[in-house]
Order: sequence, then structure tokens, then C-alpha cells
Amino acid sequence: MDDKEIIKTGTTTIGIVCKEGIVLAADKRATAGNFISGNKFDKIHQIDDGMAVTIAGLVSDAQLLTKLIKAELKLKTIRSKTTATVKEAANLLASLSYHNIRKMSMVPGVVAFTLAGKDETGFHLYSIGVDGSITEEIDFTSDGSGSVFAYGVLETLFKKGMSMDEGVKLAMKGINAALQRDSASGSGFDIVTITKDGVKKILTREVETRVEA
Repeated sequence: MDDKEIIKTGTTTIGIVCKEGIVLAADKRATAGNFISGNKFDKIHQIDDGMAVTIAGLVSDAQLLTKLIKAELKLKTIRSKTTATVKEAANLLASLSYHNIRKMSMVPGVVAFTLAGKDETGFHLYSIGVDGSITEEIDFTSDGSGSVFAYGVLETLFKKGMSMDEGVKLAMKGINAALQRDSASGSGFDIVTITKDGVKKILTREVETRVEA
């Protein structure tokens, strides 16, 4: 199979815990090998009224698992008349990821997620590895090929109890660091906040690379 048929997102994703909620950020570039296959790819998806995920990895598997977790959360609400907690959603997505990467396939389903949300116990941020592992993040997290650059910014500038505005600015700095150095991340970024008012996309910025003759 030609490597251009296997579309990966390359990716830099960031999650930051703030005083009033959580900030999620992700770049917008999709790659297939060395080929940039898309410049407007959404890597942050709302899965419930108060929850959202970022994706990093194989696009087809990421899209399928995102659809599945959204459907499972809706089914739980219908059947039990209760809304899933963030921890329950994270464990369910981790289980889906565990089975996804272990199924027999010509193409390994390598996908990592960052899940953030709000429930009755507060705000929560989870990292879900490609192997189905799950880790609750207390301060911040980053994933994808550009995460090594983002982590340098996060480790240096993060402060506990940051306001949402400070968190958004920090996320922008982290994404920008990755965009400058990671060839698989780029084309702009999206920033989503999760607060007491729910999930909201607050910023989309595209980077224009076309040169006019």
C-alpha cells in the first residue's frame, strides 16, 4: 500500500488545566508521509455537552473512535437517564482504543486522544495512549509529533491556577513552538475551551503559505 493512502495527522495537541476550566489546542495539518494532504483538518471534537477530545494518529481510526464514543455516551444518557462522568468517558474511550490497536489489520490503528471535560466533580483532563492506557493529567499534557517542542514551553511557563485567558495564551505559545520546528504540524490551529458554560471553540487561525505570482 502506498504510504500516501495512509493519512496521518502528524499533529501537536495541547491540554491545559486552568482555574475556571480547561483549554484544548491543536494544529490543523494532515500528512501522508512527506506529503501535506490537508491544511484545514479539525483535530478537536466535541463528544458531549461538556466534553471534547483531541486526536493524534491515523485519521480513519480517529474518526471512527470519535463517532463511537459520541454514540456510546448518548446511549448511556438514554438508557440510564444520567450523564457519564468524565472519568467514565475516558475509561470507555481507553477501552475502545485498546481493542482498536489489537485487532487484526493490514494497517495498525495507532491513535492517541486527549479527553477533557466537566462533570459534577469538577474539570478533568485525561491522556489516552495508543495502547489504551489512561492517565489523568493534573496540570497539562501534549501529544503528537510536535509535543516535544510544546512541552518545553508548557514546562517553563505553566502556573497553577491560571486564568482561562492565560491558558489560551500559553496554548498558543506551545502550538507556535511546534509549528516553527515540527514539519508534520502546521497550517494554523484551533483553540477550544471547556468551562461551566460548556464546550466552545474560541479561536481558529489558518496560516497562509500560498505565494501569489
